[in-house]
Amino acid sequence: MHVVIANGGKQYRVAQNELVDIDLCAGKEGEKITFSEILAVGEGSNIKVGNPTIKNASVEAEIIKHYRGEKIIAFKIKRRKGYRKTKGHRQELTRVKITAIKA
Repeated sequence: MHVVIANGGKQYRVAQNELVDIDLCAGKEGEKITFSEILAVGEGSNIKVGNPTIKNASVEAEIIKHYRGEKIIAFKIKRRKGYRKTKGHRQELTRVKITAIKA
């Protein structure tokens, strides 16, 4: 069974025992967290879609680790003007393991 959860302005499609990388969330490694914004539950032809969320549904997950993602480099240049600007960014991420789906 697949579930679509909303967290931090983004949507993630998850299943049981799956590892998912989400934006940094509060909590220490090994702690349990609960996602209550469930947008859709089901698989195949019997899928249940919320309006906007499904009531009394939740997904439990365990925090595996906090880490920083790969570096993304933004490079700007204006030709013939001598303008060059480089800026880097590394997103803070949390890897979680989906332990239970309560729909």
